[in-house]
Amino acid sequence: MIFSYAMARSNSTSSKITKKIIVDIPIIIYNGAFVIDNKSGEILISNYFDTKDCLEVLNILISNEIFPIVYSHINGEEKFSYSVNKLNKGMKGFIDSRKGDYRDNPIKNLEELGIGQIFYFVCIDKDQKLMPIFEYLKEKYSCVYQRDRNTGEYWLEIMPVNVNKATAILQLKELLKCNKVISFGDGRNDLSMFEISDECYAVDNAVYELKSISTSIIGSNNDNGVAEWLNNNVIV
Repeated sequence: MIFSYAMARSNSTSSKITKKIIVDIPIIIYNGAFVIDNKSGEILISNYFDTKDCLEVLNILISNEIFPIVYSHINGEEKFSYSVNKLNKGMKGFIDSRKGDYRDNPIKNLEELGIGQIFYFVCIDKDQKLMPIFEYLKEKYSCVYQRDRNTGEYWLEIMPVNVNKATAILQLKELLKCNKVISFGDGRNDLSMFEISDECYAVDNAVYELKSISTSIIGSNNDNGVAEWLNNNVIV
């Protein structure tokens, strides 16, 4: 068995969580926007918005008084940009949790949000503002809408069309010549991944939607459910 992981997080953030896990093969970050070499950080597969789509998303969000955190590569460096004059409570909490991050790129002019090669929009706001935008944009782009379990804030994540964990996993499966996919998950952003897996296991604290399509339900994250399953079912 070959082991890898697909994260909604960046490599910078996920590496802090997975530093004790030795993975010599490529990993998936930003919900499938990139497949990268886990050792060097080299981007192997990338998915960016084209200029037209990027401007469309920005115009729709800003015209509805939603001010996103925009992930992009600017002059070859990864950045997350946001308007310092438009921070709400949820956004401020997000920014404060990343103090000292080399990617931090506060801007004052909203036009600057469109600079660089953009691959990911994060919107943190009220449900009544985000839900209608999600319903509109999901027909054209890959969108994940959910409530953060830790903060209770509503998040809308927007990526280029067909960018999700499932697509990236199938690309990685082809790259590595694997014949079977077994996946584990807990959130709504894992739904597409479960749908293309040969076997899929939801942890006990997973959202209902994921549990309803899983092969089986295993122990929770807090009980090391995935590690226990691997220990009991995989011969090393």
